[in-house]
Amino acid sequence: MTSNIRRCLVVGSGSIALRHIGNLRKLLPQAEVGCVSSSGRSLAAGDTPATTHLASFEEALAWKPDLAIVASPAPLHLDHAVALLETGIAVLIEKPLSDSLSRHEGFATRLAPWRDRIEVAYNLRYLSSCRKMQTLLAEEVVGRIHSIHIDLGQYLPDWRPQSDYRRNVSANRALGGGVLLELSHEFDYLTHLFGRFDKVFCITGHSGELEIDVEDRADILLTRADGVVAQLHLDFLQRKATRRCKVIGQRGNLQWDLIGNTITLETAAMQETLFAEPEADRNAMYLELLRGFIELSQGRATPRIRYEDGLAVLGMIDAMRRSSETGQTVELLLS
Repeated sequence: MTSNIRRCLVVGSGSIALRHIGNLRKLLPQAEVGCVSSSGRSLAAGDTPATTHLASFEEALAWKPDLAIVASPAPLHLDHAVALLETGIAVLIEKPLSDSLSRHEGFATRLAPWRDRIEVAYNLRYLSSCRKMQTLLAEEVVGRIHSIHIDLGQYLPDWRPQSDYRRNVSANRALGGGVLLELSHEFDYLTHLFGRFDKVFCITGHSGELEIDVEDRADILLTRADGVVAQLHLDFLQRKATRRCKVIGQRGNLQWDLIGNTITLETAAMQETLFAEPEADRNAMYLELLRGFIELSQGRATPRIRYEDGLAVLGMIDAMRRSSETGQTVELLLS
């Protein structure tokens, strides 16, 4: 793609950071791609596909990148993002926006002037089957919606079998782990496709099977005034990976398999596949996310996944935590 970008910075060196570095090099082959570890450790040439490794975040700021991707652990997202934004650098913040609403509140005033320079990396919106779901819902294929049922689970040790899962972000409270934060893509696509909800009841659990200090499962019920109900189950425990969304409507059901990248319509009389791209390149959604962000960084576009969208998800997670702690239904506040 055509651009005058000379330098791109990625903060963090984990798996998602490595993906972003590789994709920046594909989309902007003429640009230098710099990487700095969020933990402060030194990076060698073989650690990442970046062309430049920077010794500290302060050195990364002084390097003066034209855009930056913040892929550090969630508790550090806003520290890094604000420092970059206040030097005029557009920022793509990996999901979630932060690890808590209270932490965000400490940055809200400083973030406010830069909202149009922030994109949040909820890339599932660019999955081809997600876009098809949006079209089918707009066409009211199943009529009025009664309820939505989301089931997402995968055995945490299988996520990245080459490393000790207990040391990864997902497994550590101090790094922003746990199913509510780590699996927050589902909250974003839920509100993106179906709109906001008014109230939430949530039960989180810690099975003790994984030797981690965060919740490894959550069951969530969301309601709103028009009668639509959403039920979500999230876990780190299912031995066979599952990622599905079932929409129960007036004229039938839509079964969306996010792993298989298929959508099926079910009625009493028939079952029909409406969409199937099982062999689609999963990296395509990350590339689409980056293309939009590059346009944003050059002042040629506005955010597609806005700061406010990331904040809304963070507000949902905060309400879920409060519900789980108190055993009460909690109202969701609109951001």
